Amino acid sequence: MPSLVLPTASFSTKLSHRHHSTIPSASHSRRPHLAGDPPRTVVITSGKGGVGKTTATANLSASLARLGFRVTSIDADAGLRNLDLLLGLENRIHYTASEVFSGECRLDQALVRDRRFNNLRLLCLSKPRSKLPLSFGSKTITYLVDALKTLEPENPVQFILIDCPAGVDAGFVTAIAPADEAILVTTPDITALRDADRVAGLLECDGIKDIKIIVNRVRADLVRGEDMMSPLDVQEMLGLPLLGAIPEDAEVIRSTNRGSPLVLNDPPAPAGIAFEQAAWRLVEGDTMTAVALEEADRPSKKGFGWFSFFGR
Repeated sequence: MPSLVLPTASFSTKLSHRHHSTIPSASHSRRPHLAGDPPRTVVITSGKGGVGKTTATANLSASLARLGFRVTSIDADAGLRNLDLLLGLENRIHYTASEVFSGECRLDQALVRDRRFNNLRLLCLSKPRSKLPLSFGSKTITYLVDALKTLEPENPVQFILIDCPAGVDAGFVTAIAPADEAILVTTPDITALRDADRVAGLLECDGIKDIKIIVNRVRADLVRGEDMMSPLDVQEMLGLPLLGAIPEDAEVIRSTNRGSPLVLNDPPAPAGIAFEQAAWRLVEGDTMTAVALEEADRPSKKGFGWFSFFGR
C-alpha cells in the first residue's frame, strides 16, 4: 500500500492513504472524482475556539475552487466573523444574509465572488458588531442553504462549507442544522480533544453521521519526545476517520495577515500541502490512517502519561 508522509522533513508520523491511489497536487492533470450527490453541505466545527477552524475553512474552500468545483462558503459566526479576512474579501462585503432576510437585497447580491476564482463565493450572516434577529435559527439557515442550492440551476453549487462558531450554544445549533457532513477540527491537546469529543456526540445526535477530523498544529519535535499526542493518538481517542493532519507552520500567520489562503503560496508551505491533500480526500470521500514510524523502535513504556492511557 503506498504511503503519504505529512509534508515536513522531520515529522515522525506517517500518514498512509486508505486506498491504492495517490493524492496529486492541485496542479496535477487528474481531477478528483466527486463522491456523493452534489451539492454537499459540510459544516466545519470544533467546539473549542482558536484551534484553526476558520483557517481550515478558508484553505479547504480555496483548494476546492482551484480543483474546479463550485464552492460557496458561509461564515456562520454572526458577531465575530473572520472568514472574510482570511480570504481577503473584507472590503468587498456590502450585504449579508441579514439584509437578504430584511428585504434590503437579493441573495445573489450578498454573495461575494473571489477575485482569484470565479467559482468561489462567500456569504456572511451579518456585519461585524451587529446582531441577527431573534427569529434567525435552524429553520432560517436551512432555508438559506436550500436557496443557495437552487440559485443558479445552470451552474449549481457543488460544495457549501459552513464555518461554525466556537462553542455549543445557539450559534452552533443553528450552523449545523443544514449540514449533511461535518469536519471536526482539533489540536492534539487534551482540552481541545475533550471539546471535540463532546461536539462529535452532539453532531451525531443531530443526525450527522459523516464526521471526519482534521488534527491541526502538530509539532514533530513534541510528538517524537512524547510531549504531544500524535494524529494516531487523536484518531484513537475520538474514534473518527482522519481527513488530514496539519503541521505547525509559521506561514499560517503570514498568509492570514496577507488575506491569502495558505494553499495558494508559491512555493507551497508544508501546512498548505496538507490542507490541499485534505481537500482532495474530502472530494473523493476518502480518509487516511496515521501510523507512528518510530513505533517499532520505541521501547515499551507502561504508565507513561497520556500515551499509556491510549494503549501505548
